[in-house]
This record gives sequence, C-alpha cells and structure tokens, in this order.
Amino acid sequence: MKPELRQRISGFIDRNKALFLLSYFAIYLPWFGHLEKTVTTHFHVIHTALDDYIPFCEYFIIPYLLWFGYVGWGIGYFYLKDRSEYFRLCAMLFTGMTIFLIVSTIYPNGHYLRPTTFARDNIFVHIVKWLYASDTATNLFPSIHVYNSIAVNIAVWRSDAFKHKHAMRCGSAILMVSIILSTMFLKQHSVFDVVTGMITAAGMYMIVYVNNPFRLPVRQEKYEQKLHRI
Repeated sequence: MKPELRQRISGFIDRNKALFLLSYFAIYLPWFGHLEKTVTTHFHVIHTALDDYIPFCEYFIIPYLLWFGYVGWGIGYFYLKDRSEYFRLCAMLFTGMTIFLIVSTIYPNGHYLRPTTFARDNIFVHIVKWLYASDTATNLFPSIHVYNSIAVNIAVWRSDAFKHKHAMRCGSAILMVSIILSTMFLKQHSVFDVVTGMITAAGMYMIVYVNNPFRLPVRQEKYEQKLHRI
C-alpha cells in the first residue's frame, strides 16, 4: 500500500473513530430484545398510588414518538458540532442504558396500567394500540425515555453552541418535559419508573459533568490537536 494512501486511511479512521462508540447499540439492542422476549408473565409488578390518578391521554403519543428523533438528533448534532459534548453525552446515555439492562435482567419487572378499552376512537388511539402491540409492558425502570431525554437536554443546555440560542434551549426543555409526561399519560411507565429515571440521570450528571473523572474536555483537546496535524 502506498504511503499516501495509508496516511489517508489512517487519517480517516482517526477523524471518525468517535463513531465507533455507536457500536454500543450492537450490545444494547440484542440484550433488550432478549429481555422483551423472555420477560412476559413472571415479573415484579411496578405500581404506585399516584399512577391511579393519572388519566390516559392518547395525544401524548406525539412527544413519546418524538423521543426517537430527539435522541438521534442529539447524538448526531454533537458528533458533528461539539465532540467534547458528544463524548459526554455518549458516556451518560450508554452508562444509563446499561444500568437499565442490568436492573431489568436481575429484577424482571412490569405493570398492568395500560387501558383495555378507550373512550375515543381516533388516529392517536390507533397509534397507541400499535405501540402496545409492539412494546411489552415490561422492563420499565429506570425509564430510558425519561433518562435519555434528560441527558440530551443537559447536553443542549451545557453546550457553548446553544449558549445564546434561548429558543433552542427552551424548546429542548419543553420537549424533554413533554416526553417525560407522555410516559405516564400513555400508561407506558409508572411514576416509579419516571422518578428512578430522574434519580439515575442526576447521579450520572454528577459523575460525567460535575466530578468528570475522565477529564473529557482535556482528552478531546488533545484529540483535536492530533487531527489538526494530520
């Protein structure tokens, strides 16, 4: 192989090796799929008294589904625009998701909160029925919808890229709150799942952003200096 070509290939790998972090999904998705197939009937029931006071509202399916785009946008945007924030966000997301998998594995859990009949018949109800059919009411806490939404919103609010973009920051916060509420109003999660998701996010925030044992900004600065020399 010619030295020029070898150098180009090496440079390409160095510039894009951050993408290899996303190979985590090759672990997460099969593990989660296994839990969805095996945890179906025998599980610990999750329920709180507050759950009974929260009404079902099918319109919350909109922010619930926007979660997928919100998290995907967060990962993609910070990869392209703010690598140090990208590394922090991935550290927070993937650690929390792993905690969720471990908890669900050693403590199978589920709930019986979903309605069996619906007061209205509209497109939103039909989408909810599709969601119920494709997603079991098991493997619930800490809620990944809650946890990941908080993680992306933290990244948005801490990034210098959005320091003066108040509309984007407020929009992110509103979407985060809407997603969290949707998990309860759609009866996808118990209040317990939401609270444990928030507690887990708070704990990981302290580790990744406050104490920051990995000194991510310093490592990222060295990484960018290396790329500049290529």
